[in-house]
Amino acid sequence: MCWAGAVPGLVPEAAVRRWHAGFASWYPSERDTRGWDGSLGWLHAVAHGADAAAAFARRLPEERTGLLELCARRFTAPHTGYRYEQLEDARLARAITGILLAPGLTAEQAAGWLSVVTDALEGGGPGPVPPWAFNTFATLQALHLHLTRGLAEGGVPPHAVHVADRVAAVLRLPCGWLA
Repeated sequence: MCWAGAVPGLVPEAAVRRWHAGFASWYPSERDTRGWDGSLGWLHAVAHGADAAAAFARRLPEERTGLLELCARRFTAPHTGYRYEQLEDARLARAITGILLAPGLTAEQAAGWLSVVTDALEGGGPGPVPPWAFNTFATLQALHLHLTRGLAEGGVPPHAVHVADRVAAVLRLPCGWLA
């Protein structure tokens, strides 16, 4: 949990907006996305960024759709050479589900960010799966599970069925055998 949102007014809104602007520019473009480094320890930019996105969504609810798109831009970033192996996909799915739990999103707002994903996958074809595509499919699989099961704290988002159906449609691209 982000301490900045734990006590109302503890951090001035102007500071939160400044932090959000910096985060929005850094998160999708960060190149060092390793989870664990043997000499440095946890780097975990993807997972920690996902946690930050969820915290910003709680403090700046009007930014929720942008934060959903930001998460999608992170896991579809083509410049990554790192395949998620430290549960980054699950952390992204948890953050996205948490953002979707907030009231007030329409069904289209809740699923609109998936256009970032479909745009990134457009033109893909046979051959080896690049790390960013693997990360995308892993994140969407984790998200589908989160949407159908819900979170221990918060439950199932209001538009979970709609978003899960849209996620499943994307997952059928590499997994045509899915119903």
